[in-house]
Formats: sequence, structure tokens, C-alpha cells
Amino acid sequence: MKRMITKIILEEELNAEELRKLEILFRETDRDILDSFLILTDSLALARICGELRMAVAAVISGEGKDFSEIPYAVTDIEDLDETYLERVWQRYRSIPWKICETERCIVRETVPEDVESFYDIYRDKEITSYMENLFEDREKERQYIRDYAEKVYGFYGFGMWTVCLKETGEVIGRAGISMREGFEEPELGYVIGKKWQRQGLAEEVCREILAYGREELGFERVRALMHPENTASERLCRKLGFCYKEKRTLDGILYNSYMIEFCITE
Repeated sequence: MKRMITKIILEEELNAEELRKLEILFRETDRDILDSFLILTDSLALARICGELRMAVAAVISGEGKDFSEIPYAVTDIEDLDETYLERVWQRYRSIPWKICETERCIVRETVPEDVESFYDIYRDKEITSYMENLFEDREKERQYIRDYAEKVYGFYGFGMWTVCLKETGEVIGRAGISMREGFEEPELGYVIGKKWQRQGLAEEVCREILAYGREELGFERVRALMHPENTASERLCRKLGFCYKEKRTLDGILYNSYMIEFCITE
């Protein structure tokens, strides 16, 4: 069930006494209620108070030259608010994974540490790790990696590698997403579907939707895919998705085939 977010819009500059009273009110408010708030304000002082109280807050940029650089999220048009953006701001503060997209059979969402056990079940198959980096041997290190990834990659880029779940059962069946690789300008498509769920068209279904998300929501004009020359199944899938072979690239001493898909962006 979707949780209701209480948006509180405070556009007028508050004096010291008003700020003090508001801070007292917030401090006396039940934590569950406080966690449902998303404060939109053009007062830097109020935004700082919200930060101290671990409240969700977004700056309202009014063009008056105020420096809100320390506030990670902002809106510019208070009359035409993007509800999806506001919900995602609130979710980020509350450490709730974003739902990225869905297909007929799957949901793609941000990865959480609770997914780790399912990942180890999937990566146990040697065919899975033949062409990709394995997980940490220490499962707690993998969980910490995911926590750091959420903060540094999702938090910075707004995209990355995500978790793929079956819509009907919620079962984790793999990972897929778009990420940036050092040394490359273009974002890169990556995916892995557990052996149990392969040969059912799920990888194609999920990757098509992710590419559409990259084009329509993230504004990507092209996406790269790198694969080992012996990974013929992935090469076939890339061609079905519309990728074209571009070149060979060497990474860490291993030769990869590089494919690219280019989108026709229309205004």
C-alpha cells in the first residue's frame, strides 16, 4: 500500500521567533508523523532545522540568489509540482527503494541489503559468474556494499544496477540496470537472470523496459553493452534489443565485444 506523504509548503521567510516555535512543534511531534512529512521551503534556516531532525526537505528555488547547495533536493516551480519527483525525494530520505519500472511479469526496483541472500542463490551457478564479477565471499561485506551503493550511486546518479522481482510473487530473480563505467562516456546496460528463470523471455522483457526508461526518463541518447565473446546468448539478446556491434575493448586484460544502441530523441 502506498504511504501518504504530507507535503508542507512554506514559502514565506520566517523570523527567528517563528522558526523557534516551528522547531519546538516539530520536536514535540510523534516520530511516525514527522517521518510522513516532506517540507518544501525557501528558508535555508528551516531546511537546516529539518536536516537536524532527520526530516525530508526540499528547497524551493525562487531566483533570489539564496545558496541551497547544502540541500540535496530542490524544486523551482511550486505551482507545477512533479508528484513522482516529490515521492522519490521522500523515499530517499526514508531509505525506501525506488520502483523503477515494471513489465508484464516483473518489477524493477532499487536494490536493498535484504536482497543479498537471493543474489547468493543466483550467483551460486557457475554459468552466472563465468562472464561477470562474483559477489564478496563475506555476505556482510556484500550488504555493506549495497548500502554504500545506494548512497553513492543511486543518490548521485539516480540510476544504477537494480533488483528484478517477479510481479506475482515478489521473488528476486536477478539484477538489471544502467550504470556508468570508468573510462566510458556512455551509460552501460547490464543484467543477470537466475538460471531457474532463463529461457522464458524475462531478460528481454526487462531490458526493453529499462532501455525505454533510460531513453524517456533519464534522457540517454545511447547505451553501451559489453560482453565476453563467448557469451553468445547475451550477444543474441543485445541484437534483438537493437544494439549494433561497434568495437572490441580490453578491460583488466580481458577482450570484450562492445555494442551500442542509439535512440531517436524527439521533443
